[in-house]
Amino acid sequence: MTGSPPPSCDVCVVGGGIVGIATARELKRRHPDSDVVVLEREARLAAHQSGHSSGVIHAGIYYAPGSLKARLCVAGAELLYAYCSERRIDARRTGKVIVATREAELPRLAELERRGLANGVPGLRRIDLDELREIEPHARGIAALHSPATGVVDFRAVTGALAADFESAGGRIVTGCAVDALAPGARSVAISHSLGRTEAGAVVVCAGSWADRLAVAAGADPNPRIVPFRGSYLRLRPARAELVRASIYPVPDPDLPFLGMHLTRDPHGNVLLGPTALLAGARDAYRLRRVVSRDLAESLLWTGTRRMMRRYWRTGIAELRHAVSIGSFVAECRRYVPELRREDVERSPHAGVRAQAIARDGSLVDDFAISVTGRAVHVRNAPSPAATSALALAAVIADRVEAVS
Repeated sequence: MTGSPPPSCDVCVVGGGIVGIATARELKRRHPDSDVVVLEREARLAAHQSGHSSGVIHAGIYYAPGSLKARLCVAGAELLYAYCSERRIDARRTGKVIVATREAELPRLAELERRGLANGVPGLRRIDLDELREIEPHARGIAALHSPATGVVDFRAVTGALAADFESAGGRIVTGCAVDALAPGARSVAISHSLGRTEAGAVVVCAGSWADRLAVAAGADPNPRIVPFRGSYLRLRPARAELVRASIYPVPDPDLPFLGMHLTRDPHGNVLLGPTALLAGARDAYRLRRVVSRDLAESLLWTGTRRMMRRYWRTGIAELRHAVSIGSFVAECRRYVPELRREDVERSPHAGVRAQAIARDGSLVDDFAISVTGRAVHVRNAPSPAATSALALAAVIADRVEAVS
């Protein structure tokens, strides 16, 4: 997982997150004699979205029937559980409840139930309040859905196992190699990177927060643009961890691709509360004060960002309040866990950055987005549930690569 990038290869995958590694593995499985290379800018794999999530394996409830997210989340979760069982990675079907606490949320809860059933989510059902208390004794609401197929896993461990599969099959992974530009040609793509230059017969860009820059450099439309949102968490103090058995979610705003602030027991036994969704000052702003001038300028100067901010300014103010005030954060979660108190929580060092594509019209792109420029396949939008969907999404991406090479 080190060394120098080759001067040429058959396929180059840019990005060593779970989607990039799963795609490289899929391509190597299909074409064992091909030379497939992964270039990752960081010193380790799964350094960004893949390694900074709460580890939830999503079941496929939220997504519009017929969308890539709906289809690939359900299929991907099944593949992921099977893979983890095979590789003896601890992936637990812990389940979750989605709790409505207000009458106004009931139509949205019914829509989630309709979507989940249309998507084929295993075991999804409406439960009464007695059943809610049996599943999550400290949760309260007026109606709820139960998803027994939702689970948790360490996605870094999964990425590591997929990388081991890929390398054992003859694939190569080069870390510490940041790709700067792509120049598509008639028979190959010239890749400029921090360690020199590589010619590839085809390129797959799974660069997360940096995906739009490489796509535009390769001749793609700048619409949509990646705008980073930082998600911070609180965690329950160990003495109060019994407040949550598995996962308790609110009914989300249907106009946004975020799931709201929830309480989840992560793969390591910590109970996380969050995340917030605050426009970030950098594409890798895991610390609140980190600002990269270019990143912030690109976000704020994008027409879509300004239109999005005008449309959702009330939501933005609420998110800012949650980010700076633990009391406000806790009050939001107390709606469905009334016993929760300010003294029960502490700030968590865990934080994530969601690479969210925003269209020129101000809409937040709510599906996986894949585009092509010449011999390059670009994954333009792959936030949650991309980690859950990775094995299924890899097959779709591999199909696109075969079509262009």
